[in-house]
Amino acid sequence: MDADEKPLIIVSNRGPAQFDRTEEGQRTISRGGGGLVTALSGLVKDRHALWIASAMTPEDVAVTEENDGRPIDVNLNGVDYRVLMVESDQEAYDRFYNVIANPILWFIQHYLWDLSNAPDIRKEEITAWYEGYEVVNEDIANCVIRQIEDREDPLVMLHDYHLYTAPAKIRMARPDVLLHHFVHIPWTQPDSWRVLPTPIREAIFNGLLANDIIGFHTHAYGTNFLACCQRLMGYEVDFEELSVIHPGGRTMVRAYPLSIDADRLERAVHSERVAALEKEILARRREHLILRVDRADLSKNVLRGFTAFDTFLTDHPEFREKVTFVAHLQPSRQDVPEYAEYLERIEALVAVVNHRHGTTDWMPIDLRIYDDFDEAVARYKHCDLLMVNAIFDGMNLVAKEAPVINVRDGVLMLSENTGSHEELKEFALTVNPFDIQDQAETIYRALTMPPDERRERANGLKRIIHSRTPADWIDDQLADIELARSERAGA
Repeated sequence: MDADEKPLIIVSNRGPAQFDRTEEGQRTISRGGGGLVTALSGLVKDRHALWIASAMTPEDVAVTEENDGRPIDVNLNGVDYRVLMVESDQEAYDRFYNVIANPILWFIQHYLWDLSNAPDIRKEEITAWYEGYEVVNEDIANCVIRQIEDREDPLVMLHDYHLYTAPAKIRMARPDVLLHHFVHIPWTQPDSWRVLPTPIREAIFNGLLANDIIGFHTHAYGTNFLACCQRLMGYEVDFEELSVIHPGGRTMVRAYPLSIDADRLERAVHSERVAALEKEILARRREHLILRVDRADLSKNVLRGFTAFDTFLTDHPEFREKVTFVAHLQPSRQDVPEYAEYLERIEALVAVVNHRHGTTDWMPIDLRIYDDFDEAVARYKHCDLLMVNAIFDGMNLVAKEAPVINVRDGVLMLSENTGSHEELKEFALTVNPFDIQDQAETIYRALTMPPDERRERANGLKRIIHSRTPADWIDDQLADIELARSERAGA
């Protein structure tokens, strides 16, 4: 960073780069997954930001030690990143990630707990909070504090549910720092947070309220957060100005819906591998192709989606041997028992549906449990129906990716509880994620929809999705940051 440039630090659990070592002993570097790296690449390029994240692999730790704990310069897909990876005690990180972040916080923020049975907050969970979540947040916060030492007017942009208490730790050391925190998952209503012990709950809210600005994907999530601050913390809330008055000052709450890089996606369509996969898909396809692309996460509602398809085939036997449901599922968090069990239940249900409806040369559900972006892109182009029936989802970028490149006027079935529904509901077929009959009937409606209506809906989706880019998402946040900075200067 130039001396006269305001320092910018991005902070997340997973960073833009991950180092590994092959069996032959060769060091490799790969780009971090997810939409966050793509969304922030323009900001990194323009502002030469420093990105602080947890060290995820032994090789991450080794690279950091070799560089004496200084930032590492890496180039990934033409973007130069300055990365600083923070090592935490392995047991502390395991408690942080596999007990508190997942499943406890993730389940709270997606309404996944079956409260008659779980969670049970015992000594193990309490210990995991104080000796896991708080420890990792302290490690990250201390790294940030060191990097902004002796720097004027620093800006720190934190991301997601892994780092709820880090802002307060940073604020305590540097009262002048400008803190912005974007939460990528839903924010649930106040009562859902009552499963947490009061001290932990208060630490989360006071940690977040140390930020100058808190961002969510939708206005609904922001409103839920304000309601939590009012009902759980007793703080003064302004629902019109979207702000919270608390002992530490005032925090703005804003909505910034994340967009996709449509141009990048359209370039991917023209790769040789995607073209080869398309030929294979077209050669093997039946009359109708239904598609879902998800992580095998409980929040994605995969089981109800397959049950709805089962119901559809039972109610409409005329579609047997004419439709295939391809499901690309990426294994997720298999170290967490609930996730491993969920994937087993998915595989078992697929076997039942295929046995019930399949024939010697037709398998109704084609389940693919691996992550292959090119294969997903090829099917995005040629699906007739994309199923996105998540229980709750912060945004769901799949709902934005497929319509952009689809060439068959494919229909989007979209859960009303996804963040993307706030933008796309006019042209999607809205479903209640818990209503299996509704989803089964929506499948039928989509596959029998008149061509003119399909075309109108498909064009409407493309128009909305193309209207915003990741740069707009960043620019909206930076505009509010400058507003907060000017208000502070005028105070």
